[in-house]
Amino acid sequence: MPAPAYDAIGRNYGDVRRTDPRIAADVWSALGDAVSVVNVGAGTGSYEPRDRAVVAVEPSAVMIAQRPARSAPAVRAAAEALPLGTEAVDAALAVLTVQHWCDLAGGIRELLRVARRRVVLVTMDIDVVSQLWLVHDYLPEAVADGAGGYPSIAQLLDLLPEASVTPIPVPNDCIDGFTSAYWARPEAYLDSRLRAGSSPWHQLPGAVVQRALDQLERDLASGEWDDRYATLRQSPALDVGLRLIAAHQH
Repeated sequence: MPAPAYDAIGRNYGDVRRTDPRIAADVWSALGDAVSVVNVGAGTGSYEPRDRAVVAVEPSAVMIAQRPARSAPAVRAAAEALPLGTEAVDAALAVLTVQHWCDLAGGIRELLRVARRRVVLVTMDIDVVSQLWLVHDYLPEAVADGAGGYPSIAQLLDLLPEASVTPIPVPNDCIDGFTSAYWARPEAYLDSRLRAGSSPWHQLPGAVVQRALDQLERDLASGEWDDRYATLRQSPALDVGLRLIAAHQH
């Protein structure tokens, strides 16, 4: 999703999309001993390590304006044209942003260009997402016709030589409100404030979203959802498709 779209929908993004410390631990571990990091598609600053030198790159002025006062300095630019020199930082980080880039290959080339040691991506495996109850039962359109913008894991591995892929289980009380985060709390999807921080709800036609929400509300009221998925409410974590991809530079 380009910057103008986030300028329109991202006004309360920082209230909903917060750093979950358990996910952050995996992300920061993948950065290894990197002292300097560029965070590409940085948004409001989630998952930026506080103990390293960070440069944030974000195209949306609305998102930049919501960054906390003590967060890293932000530069308004796009992934495909990073305003950094070659091998300027130890690591390049991009968290849940590649699906919004206009040129995936160009953006990955830029990450590889500016990073001396490693590139770390957090993305979604759309094959797993498509099996999640929210998508499978209510919003199949979210992965139809282009898989919601997410590139396949195979595509990313083709662009990142010698990269590894690691699942990140999402806790049932995850405080980062991305689309799949409420897998154990279905009532949360009926809250427009919580939906506002997740782009698929804005990308899909209004009639599709309303149909899905109406059906979910009926199923929760009747007990149908719990008949099918009540065990999820007690599960501590679930693989909802969140993936960490780490590539090491030579």
